[in-house]
Amino acid sequence: MRRVGFTTTIPLEVLVAAGVVPIDLNNVFITHPEKASLIEDAELTGFPRNVCAWIKGIYGAVVASGVKEMIAVTEGDCSYTKALMEVLSLNGVRVYPFAYPAGREAGPLKAEIEKLMSVFGVGWAEVGEAKLRLDRIRAKVHEIDRLTWQENRVTGEENHYFQVCTSDMNGDLDAFEAEVDAFLTQAVQRPERKERIRLAYLGVPPIVDGLYGFVEEVGARVVFNETQRQFSMPYGIQDLVEQYRAYSYPYDIFHRIGDISRELEKRKVDGVIHYVQSFCFRQIEDMVLRKSIKLPILTLEGDKPGDIDARTKIRLEGFLELLEERS
Repeated sequence: MRRVGFTTTIPLEVLVAAGVVPIDLNNVFITHPEKASLIEDAELTGFPRNVCAWIKGIYGAVVASGVKEMIAVTEGDCSYTKALMEVLSLNGVRVYPFAYPAGREAGPLKAEIEKLMSVFGVGWAEVGEAKLRLDRIRAKVHEIDRLTWQENRVTGEENHYFQVCTSDMNGDLDAFEAEVDAFLTQAVQRPERKERIRLAYLGVPPIVDGLYGFVEEVGARVVFNETQRQFSMPYGIQDLVEQYRAYSYPYDIFHRIGDISRELEKRKVDGVIHYVQSFCFRQIEDMVLRKSIKLPILTLEGDKPGDIDARTKIRLEGFLELLEERS
């Protein structure tokens, strides 16, 4: 079956309508058993050391997975994507650009979606059918999110996992829906969790392992995964263009802050972890977040894949002690 990769969340409905296997290359990279070697391979190829590890990991994921077609989001995501697109084109990968308009205008966004539809030979009717199918699964993942923050039956990492997977539905809608159904069946029967401190996780998903587990070991829990939740299209919007206008990740920080502020209050969050990736322009947004959010914020920076390190653990423990004193 035809397999199409992509560099960040795109209108998945188009690929589903076309009957291709969607592959979020970020997920291929971060779940690869030798993900550190994918970065090393990219550096041996010529990628600089001071380039974001995610870009190098995506390059390695394309090579390792044998993907021959991909969609590169050239506006609204990593500024290195255009160069990555050029390198992969030289390696025989067919690359289709997709751009989220900086101003969130409906007209240009609809035109970008229709260009993608033209590439994959589908119309609005087929895309609409695909959206209904995807929204059924998304609604179930939204229930997992609700069980996380409202009923306290789901861990921060479980919440993270299911929401991240909605970017490509693990490449198999039926299998992923069955996994979600099985999880919900047992999650609703769990006892309520009793962690004292409620945290929000803002920023891109972490490149390091063990962050969520350590937080829970020391008496806290993440009840809001910002970007991961956005992948699940959380607003229940029926119009496809409006759905991707509301999707906050590819747009300016102020659009994101509106959503973040509402969720922090609704979920009764005590403190915020803002994760930033080394050599990423989004690190600069930390200054804006700190001026806009009135809760205590701990900024964590990740570089390459690996387990959470001792220094990060010490910083987390100190931050949670501060929150305990405030409560």
